[in-house]
Order: sequence, then C-alpha cells, then structure tokens
Amino acid sequence: MEYFEEENPEETTQNDPQEQDEVLLTVTEDIRSYIYETAKWTKFLSIVGFVVTGIMILFSFSAEALISTMNGKVGAANNPWAALGGGFLTVVFLLSALLYFYPSLLMFKYANSAKQAVLYGDQPALSEAMSKMKSFFKFWGIITITILGLYIISFLLGIVAYLGAGSVAA
Repeated sequence: MEYFEEENPEETTQNDPQEQDEVLLTVTEDIRSYIYETAKWTKFLSIVGFVVTGIMILFSFSAEALISTMNGKVGAANNPWAALGGGFLTVVFLLSALLYFYPSLLMFKYANSAKQAVLYGDQPALSEAMSKMKSFFKFWGIITITILGLYIISFLLGIVAYLGAGSVAA
C-alpha cells in the first residue's frame, strides 16, 4: 500500500513567520521627537518660502514700472536694466519664483506627512515624508551642480578672454 501525502496549498506557500519578517528599522521615541521637531521647523521654512515666492511674483509684475521709474530718475543711458526691458525681467523673476516655490512645496508636504506619521504612527505617511525629503535634497543637489558648472564655465571663459586680450595687445 502506497502512502500519499495530501498537499495543502496553504502550507506550501506559507513560510515560517520569522522567515518572512525582514530586518526593519525601529523608530524610537527619540527619533519620533526629532522628526516631529524637524517637521515644525520645516513647515515654518516652507511658509516663509511661500511668502517670499508671493513677494517675488508681485515684484515681477512691477518690473516694468520699476524700470520706467529708474529711467526717469537716473536716465535710460545710465540704467543697465533698461536695455533688458521689463518683459525680460518679469520672466526672470517669475522663473526665480517658480524655482523658489518648488522646494517650499516639497518642505510643506514633508512637514505635513512627517507630523501625521509621528502623531498617528502612520507608516505610509512616514514613507511619503521621506520621499519628499529625498526630492527636496535631490532638487537642491541638481541646482548646486548646475551652479558649480556655470561657475567653472565662467572661470574658463574668463581665462580664455584674458589670454585673448593679452594676445591682441601684444
């Protein structure tokens, strides 16, 4: 007589609970208090960022009036901004405001998600908060690399201009 074991699909697909658990980070009370305090300061900084963005937007729409006022007092020939025009300055200020708004928005979202995660033990909110923090630092990292690249290009162009001016004078 042959012995047949009946296979139970639940037993074959289910492993020991200890084997399924991955090594997870533990969020201690100290860490929770740090996240909560960081969220408060981040919210403050994001609100300041929103206010500065609003001021930049208002200033961008008054660039034309500012240039015409400066032309009246200083004279158009002595005003280097007059050559650029109010429309150009409006676009530059609006782009600057957008550049300032995005990280403020990321900080605001981080602050809200981090606060919710700490107060309610909400794991998805903590994950969302860390995602926003990553995006914030990635954004400023890209901006920093871009600015450093522009500095290097400016420096190299300055050297080329200096050498070019020296060879023309000789």
